[in-house]
Amino acid sequence: MSRKTIRVATDVGGTFTDLVCFETDIETGEQTITTAKSDTTPPNFEEGVLNVMKKGNVDASAVDFLAHGTTVVINALTERKGVKVGLITTEGFRDTLEIARGNRPDFFNLHYRKPAPFVPRYLRFEVPGRMDYHGEEVRPLDLSGLPAILDAFRAEGVEAVAISFLHSYANPAHELAALEEVRRLWPEVAAVSSHQITREWREYERTNTAVLSAYVQPAAERYLSRLSDGLTAQGFDGSLYIMQSNCGVDTLESVSRIPITMVESGPASGFWGAAELGRLIGEPNVLALDIGGTTAKCALIENGDVKIMTDYWIERDQSSAGYPIMVPVVDLVEIGNGGGSIAWVDEFAKLHVGPQSAGAMPGPAAYGRGGQQATTTDANLWLGRINRDYFCGGSVEADMAAVETALAEVGGKLGISLDEAARGIVRIANNNMVNALKLVSLNRGHDPRDFTLVAFGGGGAMHAAALGAELGAKKVVIPAGASVFSAWGMMMSDLRRDYFVTHLVDLKSDAAREITALFEESEKLAFAQFAAEKIDADRVRFQRYGKFRYQNQEHTTEVLIEGEITTEGIAEITEAFHAAYEQEYTYRLDAPVELVGIHLVASAEVGKLQMQEKPATGTPAAAALKGRRKVDYALEGVHEADIYDGEKLEPGMTFSGPAVIEDPGTTVVIHPGNHVEIDGFGNIQIALGAEGEA
Repeated sequence: MSRKTIRVATDVGGTFTDLVCFETDIETGEQTITTAKSDTTPPNFEEGVLNVMKKGNVDASAVDFLAHGTTVVINALTERKGVKVGLITTEGFRDTLEIARGNRPDFFNLHYRKPAPFVPRYLRFEVPGRMDYHGEEVRPLDLSGLPAILDAFRAEGVEAVAISFLHSYANPAHELAALEEVRRLWPEVAAVSSHQITREWREYERTNTAVLSAYVQPAAERYLSRLSDGLTAQGFDGSLYIMQSNCGVDTLESVSRIPITMVESGPASGFWGAAELGRLIGEPNVLALDIGGTTAKCALIENGDVKIMTDYWIERDQSSAGYPIMVPVVDLVEIGNGGGSIAWVDEFAKLHVGPQSAGAMPGPAAYGRGGQQATTTDANLWLGRINRDYFCGGSVEADMAAVETALAEVGGKLGISLDEAARGIVRIANNNMVNALKLVSLNRGHDPRDFTLVAFGGGGAMHAAALGAELGAKKVVIPAGASVFSAWGMMMSDLRRDYFVTHLVDLKSDAAREITALFEESEKLAFAQFAAEKIDADRVRFQRYGKFRYQNQEHTTEVLIEGEITTEGIAEITEAFHAAYEQEYTYRLDAPVELVGIHLVASAEVGKLQMQEKPATGTPAAAALKGRRKVDYALEGVHEADIYDGEKLEPGMTFSGPAVIEDPGTTVVIHPGNHVEIDGFGNIQIALGAEGEA
């Protein structure tokens, strides 16, 4: 009997919980892939994970490696379902959260109000003690008033305590002492200090991050504990890892202490999957696009690297400054454009799509659940791009009468036909997504023509060919299992931790030793943390980045530092900064450069999936042909399109558009002039022909 390794990834989304399972025969290397979807089950999200494993016929006791991603943290924040938090901070800085930043997105609104802090003033307390920005103690810490503060917290029903002291990024000694005393006096309470999460400066951002981490910590701990217990009850005794926002996984214990690092775990795994897919197919430069039911997210991957940043905000839009979270998050742009985005006409008879969404309930009009407003999905159905007889993989009967009524309302307000209204919705939705893709490419000095567009999520394949043509992308790739691609990306991830340290150094020839010492200190900490989890030092890999700026500027540009830092190498680092700065901002300055801080990436492989390419079978594409129907391509008119069964496509098959590929999870629209090839990994690679570029 052959031995197998079984690796599973589960991704909890707002509507569905996804599963990808890889069984690999150790002797032959043969791989069997299983995917499944089931309903997400709030508030007991772990039930959805166990349900989807059952639906996919996955025996938990046979699983060797399980990676898990979840929206539980971001949902708790946006839905305000965290706990009551008390804040302890430096004397004189009680109102940092209230003061926040002076940025006003709604600049001309005289009635603008800053977002309300997550901790009201009566739950913010001060203690004496002070560090300076060098990390030198200016005034000793005085915790004599701490028992009274904790008594006040108990009386008010506080369930979590956040600690954030001035300049603790430079020296966390005061925070450590306060945290230890809180745990001694009140061991039951969830407590976190800012230096545990970040060692970067910016007092408001660091304090808000500590508060939000405390806000979600009890709920996240309970959820992760229930998930672990539920899997154990099913016989699981393998390795359980949790997906992070930095494109890596981490241990259950580590994540439970600082759950805020999961804030964007779903998108991060998808974009990391896109980077890994690019490496597999020899396309290291990728524009990644994830289109779901409510939003579209995109990121740029250059030379196989996904950019990670800490300038991340939630709920930031045209009318609100939002809230900062200073944790490593994949650099992405998100817009309110997905399959459920609602089409509406303003008072000037102008058509818009999104950002409002029909959500899962009632959903698009086609779902027949009472939705009365036309959405992108409804428009795609009406135009024949989605098969009305195979809607949601045949699991839902499309309510075309409701679709007609919804589109008629839009068309009536514009004085156009139903067909024209549907085409307009698709074109505007595409335009919104193109603009988002330009924000991560053209606006940052990158030419989209040098990149391959990788599109995934339930709606990615529907729009990808049109978007790729508009951008002039090299090609478009729809991954195998595109609708559960974020779960696939988790199995391609390493155990990863990012260390950020703020430390100002003038970038002069004698700075090499000081910068090297900064990295070595963080590397020593990383080795110690990995060793505590029984990961040998020879398995740990490091990548070094520096955060540089022209002297006295406000913000920084990150540069990869390769090899040993030497006196001669300082000049090379300086030139690399000039080049990176010029690419993003179109100019460079003849001014001194300074290091503001370091970014160390520490990673170790913990069961990463090794994909096996399958040879071409020689089976013609006609074997997957399931029929023909008229499809309206919005810009290229109506064409008789070949309809292919996505589950029957095999490596080596080729065909040209106009065509549509249908599988239970997604629909791929192939425009006239496009040429399709199925590669050895089952991905759909689309070459954009002359007609497709119209």
